[in-house]
Amino acid sequence: MNNIEPTNLAKIEGLLFISGDEGITLGDLAKITGFMKPAVLGLLQQLKTRYENDPDSALVLLNSGDTYRLATKHELSPVIKHYFEVPLTIPLTRALLEVLAIIAYRQPITRLEIDDIRGVQSSGSLQKLMVRGLIDTHGRLDAPGRPFLYVTTDSFLDYFGLSSLKDLPPLAKQEDLDLDDMDGDLFLEALQARQKQQEEENGTSTKSNG
Repeated sequence: MNNIEPTNLAKIEGLLFISGDEGITLGDLAKITGFMKPAVLGLLQQLKTRYENDPDSALVLLNSGDTYRLATKHELSPVIKHYFEVPLTIPLTRALLEVLAIIAYRQPITRLEIDDIRGVQSSGSLQKLMVRGLIDTHGRLDAPGRPFLYVTTDSFLDYFGLSSLKDLPPLAKQEDLDLDDMDGDLFLEALQARQKQQEEENGTSTKSNG
């Protein structure tokens, strides 16, 4: 087992990575790591310089005020755009369905709340779902960091053959559960039930037309 202690630079980079598109403030970086702000700024500058000077790195470090986030280099836009366009013909993965289901039943909801329910980081899934047009942002939560609030779209309703969110299947044993104790599987199973029902309806419709 590798027991090597991560470097200070690696700690900052890791926090930037998990903060996703929302980024993380200088103050929060200092608070979490225990480093003084000038030290954090020095580490951020090291990362920024490393990314800029390394042609094999896909990343850049961006900041808006005192909020910092990782992004991909502009030169990679064509290949990244193609990556997100290709999966449009591929069925949603379990991870994407799970995130989508949580948003459908708990919207509006922040990424951190989604992560808490799933127990894993969800930035990548959120980005893919937004590219597919199944979710969108709907303002920001009035809380520290002002995180984005995510909601489903009309395309989500069309995808699952729903007239409105009121048509979502009920959550199993919802009356016996505290919403704070629900995990991703509960939402996923309900949405998968709707997906299966729609596939059966489409199959029946195809047979009738044939």
